[in-house]
Amino acid sequence: MSDVAAIERLVVKHAELKKEIAKIIVGQDEVIEQILLSIYTGGHSLLIGVPGLAKTLMVNTIAQAIGLDFKRIQFTPDLMPSDILGSEVLDQNRNFKFIKGPIFSNIVLADEINRTPPKTQAALLEAMQERAVTIAGHQHKLDLPYFVLATQNPIEQEGTYPLPEAQLDRFMFAIELKYPSIAEEIQVVKNTTADRKQVVNPLFNSQDIIAIQDLVRRIPVADNVVEYAVKLVNSTRPNLDSASDFVKQYLDWGAGPRASQNLILGAKANAAIHGKFSPDIEDVHAVVKGILRHRIIKNYKAEAEGISEEDIIDRLL
Repeated sequence: MSDVAAIERLVVKHAELKKEIAKIIVGQDEVIEQILLSIYTGGHSLLIGVPGLAKTLMVNTIAQAIGLDFKRIQFTPDLMPSDILGSEVLDQNRNFKFIKGPIFSNIVLADEINRTPPKTQAALLEAMQERAVTIAGHQHKLDLPYFVLATQNPIEQEGTYPLPEAQLDRFMFAIELKYPSIAEEIQVVKNTTADRKQVVNPLFNSQDIIAIQDLVRRIPVADNVVEYAVKLVNSTRPNLDSASDFVKQYLDWGAGPRASQNLILGAKANAAIHGKFSPDIEDVHAVVKGILRHRIIKNYKAEAEGISEEDIIDRLL
């Protein structure tokens, strides 16, 4: 199949996938789109929102709809790294045997990831970057495709540990979930309080997802789009001489090169699902907030004046 035909097929399959997810999840179109973009590019996503916004249900539904193996890890203050990665145990013959932890799955839901201490949060770092884990000096490869979809309660809530910047940077998207509209909430209540069970049909398998990821990588990008994305990320760095007064005034840290890579990958995937054969600056804009939101660090002045990350990104655009 040619790449043109593959993109046309992806447009159709993507629309079918969203319909399948909509059987369970009401609204949240933008959130679902960004999660799917991260899956099509092989990235990880962090969902940020207060409890009760169906973050866990959404990830579960998406995993079913794309037909991948799925495991959920509930992060708690007493969770240990071995509870995630697995551990070596002595078998009956007194030989060490490795028992795999729940991280060995295609989609791992790290539920309430910021309710566990940094030591356990860090257990995910190698898996997210290298698609492998090291136990007792032995590296164990993870099955592909591999995604971590994490949920996080707002930092202001009780009993949360902020994620370190190194870990945040490994998430392609940080996606904020808002409260549903009244019409959507009415529909949610009707769906969840009636004796009606919807069945989600798997539309893909692991080979299909890997093929889509390869297709996205092959999509060509014009030099001016790459240059635009890199300059946009560069403009978030307050320590550069070229930084604007606004950035120097309100930011402590800017985004690193991983943000530029993710902007281009996200723009490619966004172009593909809309039937375009090459991304333009519009596609960069479509993904920029989810990709930069968690990579720019505001200073106290921005906090005091109530300036959000979105305000800063809007100003940069």
